[in-house]
Amino acid sequence: MSFSINGKTAIVTGAANGIGLAIARHFADRGANVMCADMDEKRLTDELGDVAEEGNIRYFAGDLRQRLTIANLISATIDAFDQVDILVNASRQVMETDALDPEDKSVETLLEQNLMTALRLSQQVARRMIKQAKGNEDAACVGSIINLSSIAAHQTRPELLGYSIASAGLEQMTRSMALALAPKRIRVNAVAFGSVMSASLKASIGDHPDWRDEIEGRTPLHRIASPTELVDAVQFLASDGSGFMTGDVMTVDGGRSLLDPVEAPAH
Repeated sequence: MSFSINGKTAIVTGAANGIGLAIARHFADRGANVMCADMDEKRLTDELGDVAEEGNIRYFAGDLRQRLTIANLISATIDAFDQVDILVNASRQVMETDALDPEDKSVETLLEQNLMTALRLSQQVARRMIKQAKGNEDAACVGSIINLSSIAAHQTRPELLGYSIASAGLEQMTRSMALALAPKRIRVNAVAFGSVMSASLKASIGDHPDWRDEIEGRTPLHRIASPTELVDAVQFLASDGSGFMTGDVMTVDGGRSLLDPVEAPAH
């Protein structure tokens, strides 16, 4: 069983910071060609400017909520590396929802950012994977798509209404796309995480310092994991080692969801 991604080409969204950046760097270190995508061009430049345009890593700045931007991202990846083998939808936004305010637009915003962007990009990348697989009929798998979800999909916190809905939708999208793309030899899986120091959790703890103790206390392993501890699970789903897995949602949360249905912030 091989977990190698050496020589494969991956698009990683949300790659300017936090978990997306950790995944992109990890994949590049393991020999993959990586296109790092994010709308924050300055942060991409700050994080990757010294290594981009050299070797196996590039970056692309743009708003992936726009269909043309998605097309341009795929074109840039093909121009740089000739193919796309892996898509990691790691771009996420977390914001609170006022469940009683009919003017609150957070649900629409998070569905567009966290669900629809991932869906549209997955559709376009899958079409490219199918096209480049022609003439390679012996391969058991011609592409892997990994979505990053959250334990918020299954936990109920009213202030995270929009985020929870979008996360649940992303997991159902994972299962539905897995069935739709299985005949095309493309696998679709997800990682639902919690108690991991994402960029959003880091910002939230900055605003609410007491959340750290609260989250650690509700996590059986009694700590918050670093982003680097999530990347091996993503690599596994991208590799041939998970070649008979599709439609699965792995949970990486230090046991958090076993004990904590509602109490601590669902990051």
